[in-house]
Amino acid sequence: MERRNVSSGSPYEPQIGISRAVRIGNVIAVSGTAPIGADGKTVHLGDLYHQTERCLEIIIEAVIKAGGRKEDIIRTRVYLIDISQWQDAARAHGEFFSEIRPACTFLQVSRFVQPDWLVEVEADCVLLGSA
Repeated sequence: MERRNVSSGSPYEPQIGISRAVRIGNVIAVSGTAPIGADGKTVHLGDLYHQTERCLEIIIEAVIKAGGRKEDIIRTRVYLIDISQWQDAARAHGEFFSEIRPACTFLQVSRFVQPDWLVEVEADCVLLGSA
């Protein structure tokens, strides 16, 4: 099976040695995705809802670049600095995935690479009918 690496242009990808997403066969894995704008800077400072929304936009773009669709996402993991605010992240997640309803876990972590990130999200996909 062929391996396809997908980049989102994040400045962290070459620095860390990661891909935004990797596809092998009918499986796509999307790395932990932070709320980074096209300029490489954090977007929506202090706003968990909009930071989560940006993470999900980046994830869906990566899935599409890898040949998948939003509907192929079967699992997400949402990492938060403050689990007491989970409902803001859940609202954004629900707006993206209310029809698809992937398996999902919300977790609290102590910190991220950048202190202004409130959230990171990762995703797994399985493409039906693809090899």
